[in-house]
Amino acid sequence: MPPRGLEVSEEGENTLLLGKEPKWESDRPRTPTCSDSRTKVVVGGVAIISLLGFIIRHALADFQPTGPYKIVEVQTGRDFFNYYDFFDGADSIGSGGYNTYVSKKRANQLGLIEFLKDRTSGKESVYLETAAGAYEGGFRESIRLEGKRRFDRGLFLLDVEHMPTGCGVWPAFWLTDESVWPDNGEIDILEGINTQTKAKTALHTSAECSMYAQVPSYAMTGDFDSATGIPDRFTGILNKFNRVEADNCWVKAPHQWANQGCIIVDSNQGTIGEPMNEVGGGIYALEWDPANGYIKSWVFKRDSIPTNLQKSMDTASSAARVLPDPDTWPLPYAYFAIGDNSGCSADHFKNMRLVLNTAFCGEVAGNKFNADCPKEADMFDVNGDSVLTCNAFLDDQADHLTEAYWKIRGAYVYEREMEFRKDAPVDKREIRKDESGDEQEDQN
Repeated sequence: MPPRGLEVSEEGENTLLLGKEPKWESDRPRTPTCSDSRTKVVVGGVAIISLLGFIIRHALADFQPTGPYKIVEVQTGRDFFNYYDFFDGADSIGSGGYNTYVSKKRANQLGLIEFLKDRTSGKESVYLETAAGAYEGGFRESIRLEGKRRFDRGLFLLDVEHMPTGCGVWPAFWLTDESVWPDNGEIDILEGINTQTKAKTALHTSAECSMYAQVPSYAMTGDFDSATGIPDRFTGILNKFNRVEADNCWVKAPHQWANQGCIIVDSNQGTIGEPMNEVGGGIYALEWDPANGYIKSWVFKRDSIPTNLQKSMDTASSAARVLPDPDTWPLPYAYFAIGDNSGCSADHFKNMRLVLNTAFCGEVAGNKFNADCPKEADMFDVNGDSVLTCNAFLDDQADHLTEAYWKIRGAYVYEREMEFRKDAPVDKREIRKDESGDEQEDQN
């Protein structure tokens, strides 16, 4: 064998080929194998998939839920409970209600759920009651419905004829993902507390979600709730002289009560509780629209429902539907800025489900019992403890809470349809034919 770098001449002599680089064995051509072909296919496939992923991501970035609303749930009549599961067990530790929630079977046994037909319209309303506790401890038996569908946006409407009200009563219609609370947020659409009579909307979130200097006054008719009596950080003494707006949604926000969240209160009296029930109830509406950067809330009494809103509910199950258009409604009483260029990124709210429940006393109605119901608090005082006093009142008045029930005409959920953003970049390329007739692409 000739040494490496040498080739055998025709004469058989070992001759160094002048002017050529030596041919090393590793440089010699080799026959392609099956593994080479497979490698090329895999690499090519990965490249194609990556390219497709890039194209899809950019296409979806311009495809946003900003179109007209479409109906996704019509919760009325006998179909109402098809959209919910009955939670069975004690109230959560965070709420601490003086009640226990019962299964659907138990609710039927106690007569806590019924369907009531309107003599004029023929439509059925859903009736949800509570009962004096049959278990040790005096806990009242109540209902908590948890929605089966998860939402990342939507328009939520509740047509309620009567809501639970009275001292110690704490009803709510809200959105939450309790399994990871507060990371995915909480939105309280309707929340009644004792005998309070003003509607409010509250947001509860993780850190870095603030409405401070984010909401112009002309965007809503309501006002931020306030926080006062917060313990001084150094002395622990309650500061009842300073009053600050509750505009930080973080549940651990300094200068606000624990889990107060950001709260906007309707400026009008009589929009929840007994005054609302006396006029036949009304509509509570919440628009959660991260694509357009806001969460809005409205409340309309029975005689002041916008025509568009009323028609959209009346035709929700019809083929000739009227689509809700909140832009044609009056100003909302609550407006929260979320998303880009705000103090609260839109991802603070996601994967939430609807919850409808009636709790008693607990962390909210209980803590506010002495202030909201001073007469009852004096009668059932337990060492000045507002929560224990509320519980004592509930034990004594268990058979007299005649207004602690829901009568619901229906709940409706809409979502915006997907469409290309109006501000999406436009492809300005033009196709022309050259002299040979072949198509050529120009980039303007």
